[in-house]
Amino acid sequence: MKDGGPLRQILVINCGSSSLKFTLLELPSERVLVKGLAERLGEADAVLNLSYEGEKSITTLPGGSHAEAMEALLAQIRGKMGDGLQIAGIGHRVVHGGEYFSGPTRIDGSVLERIEACIPLAPLHNPAHLQGMRAAMECFPGLPQVAVFDTAFHQTLPPRAFHYALPREYYERYRIRRYGAHGTSHQYVAQETARRLGQPLEKLQLLTAHLGNGCSACAVWEGRSLDTTMGLTPLEGLMMGTRSGDADPNLHAFLAAQGKSLEEITHLLNRESGLLGVSGLSNDMRTLSQAAAAGHEGAALAIDLFCYRLAKGLLALTAALSRLDALVFTGGIGENQSVIREQTLSHLQILAPVLDHELNAANGVPADGRITTESSPLLVLVIPTNEELMIARETAAFL
Repeated sequence: MKDGGPLRQILVINCGSSSLKFTLLELPSERVLVKGLAERLGEADAVLNLSYEGEKSITTLPGGSHAEAMEALLAQIRGKMGDGLQIAGIGHRVVHGGEYFSGPTRIDGSVLERIEACIPLAPLHNPAHLQGMRAAMECFPGLPQVAVFDTAFHQTLPPRAFHYALPREYYERYRIRRYGAHGTSHQYVAQETARRLGQPLEKLQLLTAHLGNGCSACAVWEGRSLDTTMGLTPLEGLMMGTRSGDADPNLHAFLAAQGKSLEEITHLLNRESGLLGVSGLSNDMRTLSQAAAAGHEGAALAIDLFCYRLAKGLLALTAALSRLDALVFTGGIGENQSVIREQTLSHLQILAPVLDHELNAANGVPADGRITTESSPLLVLVIPTNEELMIARETAAFL
């Protein structure tokens, strides 16, 4: 991706409900020109943090909206770059595109309507993305705006992988199916794995594990997602920071009989479970690792459960593959928590990984990501994800 073609500047936007994360990249050199975060938007202490050529600046935006943050961002980078600012297009991260989108899409009124129609599938994310898109369209009139969807990479799932065992009418009427998430991250690390191994992506079969506050794993066959752990919503699958992951569907009925409302149960499973719920302490794996080492039983149980269920999820995904060329860890936990990787691999002895403890402790940095020995039957890698770069690549290719 780094060679050939004219230089283009792509601005990548990732909006949360009260935040706006941005990165301006130059392609095909993949050089980061500007990056930063506007946070606590809508509140009295809202600020814009910006980094340009190693220098950091903070701009206060009291009560600032997404649109005002966008205007402040534009003013800042214009002031710093002058005539050097030549943005060719803007790429927006969108969590959920349903079945509407299987690749990057130029944003217009009908696209905004379809993203809005997917709000029930991602109620915490899609409304914020729409805010960011509308603000960018207002602030950058005439510039191409491209939506890049986390779910698009998983639109290659075959019917046996995306259907639920429900009456077919529920899929036909409501489009209830498995959509997956973190597709941009899984796609990036799969491409990066191929680059590091010096092999065509179309020749590889991989398992990728994106582990952060949200977690999912994916079976990648020759560059295509064939199965993944997340489903209709980001609640399904692996144990996560505050999400339960897989739970008995009758749990709702059982807890309702105990007097819990649907809203309370949904909040419990999404916001009070996972690492936080099991440990009774925190959803931050760094905090839990320190607490477990100090003898905290809840933290130790949360870590044990997290690693065991991750291993189960990875083994289940091997059903989609005919062989396994590499297992790749990414995301905040996957990239930085050597103990979690080691404990997870201890449950995968059927795949015969031979861990190199020194490489694992160094997060694979000395060996281009490898954390297993050269003679290990299973190759295991640690590859930092870069969703902003993937969105920029997708946007530039689309344009």
